[in-house]
Amino acid sequence: MEGHSAVTGFEMAVVVPKKREKERDDTADCVEFLVRELKRAGLIVERVFGISDEFIKLAAPVEILGRVAAELQMKKLTYIGIELQFEWDEVTAFVRQPDGSLFSWCERFRCFQHLIYGIVNKTDSDMMLLFDGKEFQFRRNESLLKMMETEEVVKQVFPTHDEVKRKQLLRTWALNWLDFTWQPIDEIYAYFGTKIATYFAFLSMYTRWLFFPAALGLALQLVDIGPLQPLVLPAFFIFVVTWAVFFFQFWKRKNSALLARWGINYTLSEYKAVQIAQSSFLHVHDKCEKKFGDEPIEKKILQRDEWLGLLLRIRNNAIIVLAIICLQLPFELAYAHLYEVTESDVLKYALTAAYLLAIQYYTRIGGKVSVILIKYEKDQGEESSAASLVYKVFGLYFMQSYIGLFYHALSHRNLLTLRQVLIQRLVVSQVLENMIENSIPYLKYSYKKYKAFHKKKHEKGSSEKMVHLVTRVEKEYLKPSYTASIGEELEDGLFDDFLELALQFGMIMMFACAFPLVFCFATLNNVTEIRADALKLLVMLRRPIPRAAATIGAWLNIFQFLIIMAICTNCVLLICLYDQEGKWRIEPGLAAILVIEHALLLIKFGFSHFVPEEPAWVRANRMRTVAQARDVFSKQLLRSISNIERKHL
Repeated sequence: MEGHSAVTGFEMAVVVPKKREKERDDTADCVEFLVRELKRAGLIVERVFGISDEFIKLAAPVEILGRVAAELQMKKLTYIGIELQFEWDEVTAFVRQPDGSLFSWCERFRCFQHLIYGIVNKTDSDMMLLFDGKEFQFRRNESLLKMMETEEVVKQVFPTHDEVKRKQLLRTWALNWLDFTWQPIDEIYAYFGTKIATYFAFLSMYTRWLFFPAALGLALQLVDIGPLQPLVLPAFFIFVVTWAVFFFQFWKRKNSALLARWGINYTLSEYKAVQIAQSSFLHVHDKCEKKFGDEPIEKKILQRDEWLGLLLRIRNNAIIVLAIICLQLPFELAYAHLYEVTESDVLKYALTAAYLLAIQYYTRIGGKVSVILIKYEKDQGEESSAASLVYKVFGLYFMQSYIGLFYHALSHRNLLTLRQVLIQRLVVSQVLENMIENSIPYLKYSYKKYKAFHKKKHEKGSSEKMVHLVTRVEKEYLKPSYTASIGEELEDGLFDDFLELALQFGMIMMFACAFPLVFCFATLNNVTEIRADALKLLVMLRRPIPRAAATIGAWLNIFQFLIIMAICTNCVLLICLYDQEGKWRIEPGLAAILVIEHALLLIKFGFSHFVPEEPAWVRANRMRTVAQARDVFSKQLLRSISNIERKHL
């Protein structure tokens, strides 16, 4: 457990170019001045020289972080269950993290950012700083680091791996294949933050639950039950939909339990929504007071802004829908038709691979257009913009992933071809995804390393024949960052990971009746995906910037939408199976399918209420917290009223 004198590991690094010549006046040297100011701010500084750059590694005593947290008015959970503004002098009143540390990685990162970028010129005049013979003007009240970034003296500021914790996670998590789906979620949370830990908790639980439909699907593929065989697929369909409904209800319970264990009483999106609503209200209120001083005018402005934001979102969504219908739909149908008329299996695999590669560029263009459109929407905060991006881009991927399957299933009623396409999509797409995920970061790292070596060898006066990377921090700097393939300013690399899961879930659910064995492919893929993603984060990429989103956000709504789509598509597949003549007559079998559809919709919207979204102990803790907060504030209010009355007497 951390004491008052404890020090964090070196968790941040500032990258500056190596100087070609020493400055005559060290007091005016830009980098030397930065190092002095960082030390004066209380940070522990270690300078490391690489091939072509210098790295300033930063650590901080816990006391310094605590005083910065108090300055930032950071809210933390206390032992009585109430979130209060952090005060260093009352540090013992605040709940510690599961690993015993006082601050989470997200909180530490925020404090580091404030310390680093909070160095400003507090003198009464501008200062002149030097770097490699160039002069820079450091203006009053200007951030030193932002000035150095603008002048390209600071190349980058990035979080670094803690080698001890990284190797421990490698041993107990990434390379621990014997435990299949088990993961040290609390350790992942302590090292990577809330959002990444929530993703791995979801992936782990989803994979464990997949074993049930996978085992049943394998049994249906191997066992013939004779005259009851026609009832097998409807029964399997009912099972998987019920399984999906209960899985997401139990995931909500798991999510709320994790948040309670981590001392998080609200999601970041809710907190930011309150902040944005308050700032928007205050801005409108001030504007109305200055111009009109009339409350009805304020109401009209708020209503106008609300409807304007809604209309902008409707317009942008309409643009995306039209692009899908006019541009993507013909392309998808052309691919599906070519696949149908192609006879060679080798050509079909090649066609599928070429199609999946080509469609990547189309969807990336669509994603970039979505990001541009979101910028013109009424600003609702980072999380709301990220959710809007998720919905728009998933629409593109939904059409890309499923329209060909719908074509084979409904237009040609060719279930054999549909099963072949499902296998090829799962096999080819998963192989391509894994190749892209693992090879591209390595190729980027190798290219940056080659450029650094080449530059060093051809430097004027350099006599070194062999150049080697000798520092860990330089190796991390050359690695790619954990970013999304689109919308990097709104989403991190989890966007692509969640998108992969959502597309897989849609494929196995919407075509479950056509090929029950598909759940086995998904289970095997996810077991390897857990370790592959862990290795990617710990070995191949830089340590990600922490994000505090505590739920899976918009992806939960997408998964729920896919369950409803699965009910509809599987009913149509059953009709295709049992109505071979194509007359679409409502005979007893087809009528039973319609009854099944309505029953499953009832299960989807009704059974979710039978499983509470919060465990009883989480709900009890929350109610106790509310009661305690009410008692505390009631006593403070009564004390304030009594003091006011005494002053009047």
